[in-house]
Amino acid sequence: MSTEETSRFVRLRVELVLEVQDDDAVTKAALRRLAQDSEVPEAERAQAESAVTEDTAEALAYLVDPFDLVGEVPGVELQQASWSSERIDYDPDSPEWDLDGEDGDGDEEEGGIG
Repeated sequence: MSTEETSRFVRLRVELVLEVQDDDAVTKAALRRLAQDSEVPEAERAQAESAVTEDTAEALAYLVDPFDLVGEVPGVELQQASWSSERIDYDPDSPEWDLDGEDGDGDEEEGGIG
């Protein structure tokens, strides 16, 4: 495919598994960030504070921002992002968690730490 025919858009998929060792610290960090975020309307702020207080996974989703991952990368501009978090059962020895394994697409370039 020539350069003119190649799309300029790239989908970067990242999957992280985090071990939360201190729920309270994560919740407090999310609440601090919410308090400093002047763009959150008051009606949404109360709802967000409730969500991050009740669920550490929600607190993490509030703290992790895809723009932070690529905001300083030269030559790119984030066009769209979505992310979520959930509590999971994790077994690092299970084949399900093999990050080096193929996911069936086969046409993606893979890289990472692990």
